Amino acid sequence: MKQVLLLVLLGLSYWAWQERHALADFPGILSAYSAKEYCSCRFVMGFEQAYCQGYVKQWLPLRLLEEDSQQRRVSAEGLGRSNQAAWQGPREGCRLLP
Repeated sequence: MKQVLLLVLLGLSYWAWQERHALADFPGILSAYSAKEYCSCRFVMGFEQAYCQGYVKQWLPLRLLEEDSQQRRVSAEGLGRSNQAAWQGPREGCRLLP
């Protein structure tokens, strides 16, 4: 039994090493996706706040999802990373800010 557990642990370690770049990028994806999709839901599609909050809700919770209605800007923070998206115009929609 210990040998099987050790073999599984070694296999997972090998997989994590092979995927280390993708795993390192993952925390930023949650906040970037949430900011961009919420911005599009609110300012491109024109849906209500409650609907858009439910639309971007993920299995992993966000620490912050904040909307600035006047500037049409959204801030999202989760897994220690934060991102912002802003409405660019009717033809461009929303984009992530640097």
